[in-house]
Amino acid sequence: MKIDLVLHELHRDENDLAHELLRISERHKVDHEIYHLGRDLARWSQNHVRELAILAERFGTHLDAEPVDELKTTERLREKAGELVGRRPQSALLLLRDLREVFIKASGVSVDWEMLGQAAQGLKDADLLAVVQRCHPDTLRQLRWANGKLKESSTQILIS
Repeated sequence: MKIDLVLHELHRDENDLAHELLRISERHKVDHEIYHLGRDLARWSQNHVRELAILAERFGTHLDAEPVDELKTTERLREKAGELVGRRPQSALLLLRDLREVFIKASGVSVDWEMLGQAAQGLKDADLLAVVQRCHPDTLRQLRWANGKLKESSTQILIS
């Protein structure tokens, strides 16, 4: 069985997504929606990391149950510099790039959940399938949020 490999990849990808969401929330702190929703969405991925760590034990795999948390101090200082940039045109384009990155990462996480769901169905593992059915919709919402913000921001930034 290769479930442990999928769990490991999904765990890493959820951590990466959480980190990216925290990073853009800090970088674009002046945009309250990006800041607050980005942090909320990051918590969803952090919760998924915890669930995956518990689940992995059943398959003989150890995954760190402690998800990515707040950004490191050095990163925070670098993000503060981004705050100073404020709403200059460069920061607007940076927002589009950051949202694109969230969209790409969330898309990858969604594919990971799909693979795990297929494996759960093949194994007829109700517990594994329950975790997938509980967590994957959160990822789809993260994906829709990033896509919606990309559309909204692109219209505002690229046309004006």
